Amino acid sequence: MVAEASRVFVLTDENVAPLWLSETLHWLGCKSSVDIVIAPGEQQKNLKNTQKIWETLTQHKADRSALLVNLGGGVITDLGGFAASTYKRGIPFVNVPTTLLGMVDAAIGGKTGIDFNGFKNQLGTFAAPLDVVISPIYLSTLPERELLSGLAEMMKYGFIHDPNLLKINKDNYQNYILRAGEIKRMIVKEDPFDEGSRKVLNFGHTLGHAIESYSLTTKQPLLHGEAVALGMGAALWLSIKERRLDEEVLQSYMTQLPVLLSRADSPFCETDVKPILKYLSQDKKSKNGQKRFVLLEGLGHPVWDVEVKPDRIKAALEFILDKASIR
Repeated sequence: MVAEASRVFVLTDENVAPLWLSETLHWLGCKSSVDIVIAPGEQQKNLKNTQKIWETLTQHKADRSALLVNLGGGVITDLGGFAASTYKRGIPFVNVPTTLLGMVDAAIGGKTGIDFNGFKNQLGTFAAPLDVVISPIYLSTLPERELLSGLAEMMKYGFIHDPNLLKINKDNYQNYILRAGEIKRMIVKEDPFDEGSRKVLNFGHTLGHAIESYSLTTKQPLLHGEAVALGMGAALWLSIKERRLDEEVLQSYMTQLPVLLSRADSPFCETDVKPILKYLSQDKKSKNGQKRFVLLEGLGHPVWDVEVKPDRIKAALEFILDKASIR
């Protein structure tokens, strides 16, 4: 992998670099690299940083045998994958996720992307990494808030495929990391280009992305997993109304939601509903203006492309923002 590269480049952020950059290069057997270090945070997943990566690759005469190592969380693997997949029509890249969310979701599956004009993942490609290196050792320095964000994403697999993953908590989550990744790889293999069954991975993400995009305009933005946690609550509420899901599923989840959001500090109120719905208007899953959701008929039984009327979407959003314990 590294030995075959004409040159190695590493993309990481200012939080990860002092903790894991030199150790990772040692583990990968890389004696020299060109390091690209950016500021942390979702706001960095933009065209400006994409251009910075392209310029660095060009400055150092990277050819199509060069390798880009993406060392960090979902922002780094999304951004680095996008830059690598578009430079010279694509150079190899390796994802080394350092967050739980990255290990179970963002680094796996071959989706790359950046945010554009305030909208989540508006620009992107389908491009599979050469490899994904998973090591729980990186989690030893992960802040608790980032851990909880990853737990929310892991619970998604419990709702759409394996209810055993709904049992996860801060004490046992490491027992389920490989299982979560296995589920995502299986779903992606069946539908690599998101044309059908892979859409179930969007459970909780339709309103979740809109909530996240809006929160990024505030002084206290949510992490991705926190926004998805809210989106899953709204999706469960809609599943009861649209697909007759057992109400006990939502009731059980509402006891877990406060834990997932316990480190968040992003108050919402009634006036936030309208701007969040504006972000929803740019959702990639919409068709002919109709908003489409992944809903549940039962645990492990998702349905996708469910069109939901605007008034019911608004009611679901009002419900979950009212119940969220982050006011």
